[in-house]
Amino acid sequence: MKYFLHPQAQEELEQTVLFYKKQQVGLEKRFIEAIEDAINRVCRTPLLYRKIEDDVRKCRLLHFPYAIIFRTRSAHIEIIAVMHIRKQPNYWQSRK
Repeated sequence: MKYFLHPQAQEELEQTVLFYKKQQVGLEKRFIEAIEDAINRVCRTPLLYRKIEDDVRKCRLLHFPYAIIFRTRSAHIEIIAVMHIRKQPNYWQSRK
């Protein structure tokens, strides 16, 4: 299944990559790999992940305190947010 990133999710992703790039050499690459892994898992089996509201689900990244918030559409997965799991948990709700 294909996926689509909400423009604000794309911005969050880019900002987080820049943050990790400043923290340690190569850390941003590991974060990108973790994001790609999570997206691939969601695209393969989207219904496996816990519903957090109506049709919205959450998939946690491995080794990073982030999750992707998404919902399944007829032809694609819509990624609503790339969310830090310890900060403002419901900020993305206006994007629905």
